Amino acid sequence: MDNLIFSLNATFPIFLLMVLGYIFNKIGLMDEKAASWMNKFVFKVALPVLLFEDLSKEDFAAAWNGRFVLFCFLATAISVLMITLLSMFLVKNKGRRGEFIQGSYRSSAALLGIAFIHNIYGEAGTGMAPLMILGSVPLYNILAVIILMVTAPSDYVMGDSSKESSSDNAKKVLIKKTLLGILKNPIILGIFIGMIWSLLRIPQPKIFNTVVSNIASLATPLGLMSMGATFDFKKAANEIKPALCASFIKLFVLVAIFLPVAVTLGFSGEQLVAILVMLGSATTVSCFIMSKNMGHEGTLSSSIIMMTTFGCSFSLTFWLYILKSLSLI
Repeated sequence: MDNLIFSLNATFPIFLLMVLGYIFNKIGLMDEKAASWMNKFVFKVALPVLLFEDLSKEDFAAAWNGRFVLFCFLATAISVLMITLLSMFLVKNKGRRGEFIQGSYRSSAALLGIAFIHNIYGEAGTGMAPLMILGSVPLYNILAVIILMVTAPSDYVMGDSSKESSSDNAKKVLIKKTLLGILKNPIILGIFIGMIWSLLRIPQPKIFNTVVSNIASLATPLGLMSMGATFDFKKAANEIKPALCASFIKLFVLVAIFLPVAVTLGFSGEQLVAILVMLGSATTVSCFIMSKNMGHEGTLSSSIIMMTTFGCSFSLTFWLYILKSLSLI
């Protein structure tokens, strides 16, 4: 019961912020223009600053465990490959396929990881969370940029070059824009700068730290409310099957595949909890933010986020119960 209450306290407020955004839109307090501005601000400023804040304060060198980081990296890479192959059979629409793929693998690792481990193990166990973030979050975002660029509508990918008839030119434009998209993506820049800051142990003056913290604190509420404000139930109803499938993969399938492998490899305690959060926590709100800002409709992403946010309160409790029953945590 304690685990259920903790999970609900961690995830239900997120769900309620989406509902609040939807209500604000319906009563006229937040129109489409305001929601679009909020979405852009979170993508370009607040979310990169949040990731910078999370990573820049961590001492990766002191808690380093190369075997654990490698497992997180490989589990993420294999998950994306498996889901990409599966999506070719489940989602025929190219644009929706990109949203399906990233919605099925991208977790709220940075937001929930430290909170979950701290709740179970206290300060002594939080060393695994930043290592899990290091092994998965940069790869999450780099692959998401590639996937969303490759599956984006042609008018977004090609831009002014859409008039070119040569398929070779079209491929060159796609490759160039994808690479530039990775290098210039605000979220990836936030991760990179945060990691460099941490490794070089650059001090953070109190004024700087306060400003960064204030901006970072805007990312989650603004992102969730903008998503709720633009949520369309009629469109979501048309996406119910791929959304349910992606949510099931996110909350159960990946955990069922990789958690036994982690146990076999000898991981235990806070390492398993960190891996569980990486694999089976709710789909991150940045999926919707990135989808909308990279030419996609965003409806499927928001549906997956809402379903997994509500469902992970119970699925994470289920997995924690199993780990506890087997004396693995």
